[in-house]
Amino acid sequence: MKIGIWGTGTMAANLGGAWVAAGHDVVVGGRDERRAARTAERIGATGHGSLRDAAVHGEAILLAVPAGEAPTLVHGLAGEVAGRTLIDCTNPLEHTPDGLMLGAGGAAAVAASATEAYTVKAFHLCHASIWTLRPPVFEGVPLAVPYCTDHAGAAAVTESLITSLGCTPAACGGLARAGYLEAASALAIGLWFSGAQPRAAFPFPAEA
Repeated sequence: MKIGIWGTGTMAANLGGAWVAAGHDVVVGGRDERRAARTAERIGATGHGSLRDAAVHGEAILLAVPAGEAPTLVHGLAGEVAGRTLIDCTNPLEHTPDGLMLGAGGAAAVAASATEAYTVKAFHLCHASIWTLRPPVFEGVPLAVPYCTDHAGAAAVTESLITSLGCTPAACGGLARAGYLEAASALAIGLWFSGAQPRAAFPFPAEA
């Protein structure tokens, strides 16, 4: 599949690199094209360029940019992303005295910024390091990747990208439920910061 990556940071490199290793055709786009070139070279991507270059290349586009900036960047290229699967892997979180809370951005804001694109919330619950595993398997069980979208075609694209990494798709409903996935990220990351293991709070009922 042709994938455009927006971003040049660790998430862009690790998840983009996993897709390159799985045989996908990846172009890395960034606001700093020199950084995009370095990231593309490091992961063996097909090419690099601007955000627009990545957008027009990809059947699917991964938003791996700061959550608060994603809606503005998407709005500026709304025409280029129209009709494409737009995967939001950002975490719109803010540190507060009460712990991690949801902040600006998120899948709803991304979708409102490009109404002709097919927005998906996915790939945001794991630390970027997880995507360096080939494949991500824990205690003999492939990693589950939850996602939300309103569009059947985008769901099929997302599931294909998930399974190509050796992971299991976990459909969680329409985009209206993406906020629950974003809140789950705030909860999980907060637990990690405190030294706890989030998965220990969710045992499988059949084990009881």
